[in-house]
Amino acid sequence: MASGKIEKFNLLELANRDACFDLQFRKDTRHERTGSPTYYRWKLQFVITGPKDSVKIMERIEKEFGCGDVSTTAGQARFSVQKIDDIYETIVPYFTKNVLTQTPSTSLRASKKKDFDLWRKAVEIIYKNKGKYLAAWEKNDLKKLIEIHKTKSKYKQKPRAGKWMSMAQALARS
Repeated sequence: MASGKIEKFNLLELANRDACFDLQFRKDTRHERTGSPTYYRWKLQFVITGPKDSVKIMERIEKEFGCGDVSTTAGQARFSVQKIDDIYETIVPYFTKNVLTQTPSTSLRASKKKDFDLWRKAVEIIYKNKGKYLAAWEKNDLKKLIEIHKTKSKYKQKPRAGKWMSMAQALARS
C-alpha cells in the first residue's frame, strides 16, 4: 500500500480477497434483564480480515472510511462496520461509487459483486425499518430479507445455514 490514502485498487484487492458483506438473522438474550427476554433481529456488517500483522492496514481502512472498529484476536486483524447508519451512509455509497462503476479489471469479482448487490438491498430494507420492532415491519420486507439471505449463500466460500431462519419465516407469515 502507498503511504497516505489507501489506493482504490488495493482496497478492491482486499475486498475481493478478505471482505465479507454479512447478513444474519440473530437471536439475542438479555441475561441482565429480569426474565432474560429474547429478541430476534437482522444484523448487517462489513468485515475485512487479515493476519495479525495487517493491523496497520486495517487502521488505515478505518481512517479512510471514518467509521468501524479494528480488533485483533488469535492471530487475526479485523476491520468491522456494524452500525446501520455507517453502513448505509458510508460503506454502501463507497462501493456503489468506487467499485460497481469501475472496469472489470478494477472491480469486485463477479461473485463478490453479486454478493454486494444483494447485501445492498438488505441494507436498504433494514435501514428503512431501523428502530422498529420486527413485528411492525411489512411482511414483504421480512420475506425479501429471507430470500436475500438464502440467495447470498451461493456467493459464500463457507455458507452456513441460518440458525434462526425458521423464526424469521414464522415472523414473515404471522
